[in-house]
Amino acid sequence: MTASKRIALSSDHAAIELRQAVAKHIAANGWEVEDIGPTSPESTHYPKHGEAAARLVASGDCGLGIVLCGTGQGIMMAANKVKGIRCGVCSDTFSAAMIRQHNNANMLSIGARVVGEGLALEIVDAFLNANFEGGRHATRVEMIEALEG
Repeated sequence: MTASKRIALSSDHAAIELRQAVAKHIAANGWEVEDIGPTSPESTHYPKHGEAAARLVASGDCGLGIVLCGTGQGIMMAANKVKGIRCGVCSDTFSAAMIRQHNNANMLSIGARVVGEGLALEIVDAFLNANFEGGRHATRVEMIEALEG
């Protein structure tokens, strides 16, 4: 399978169950899942998990990434510190599609304590099924990339 069909998937301890449901869902829809854990419920630090998934995406090993924590915010912030990553936290399907269509996001973040499993899977589908529209949005994405230095 090509890197573009590989998805890096990670979470902190608060989102293990939802991450596993997401992994099963996207695999059933033809994506190769690179689930980098964690697997035990002991408290763990979301920045290391956000960074690890982001590095797989930034390196090109995975085409996209999905990260989860309690709110989705902290792990998203960590992922966005990796050069080349555009990760947005979404709790609705419209935003999930738009971060791909307008911002060419390569990572999605979800809060396991914010949305239930059914909505989370719909958000994932909206993100994965959307495509970057380019055009005027490409200029804006270039402006974001320029901020990385």
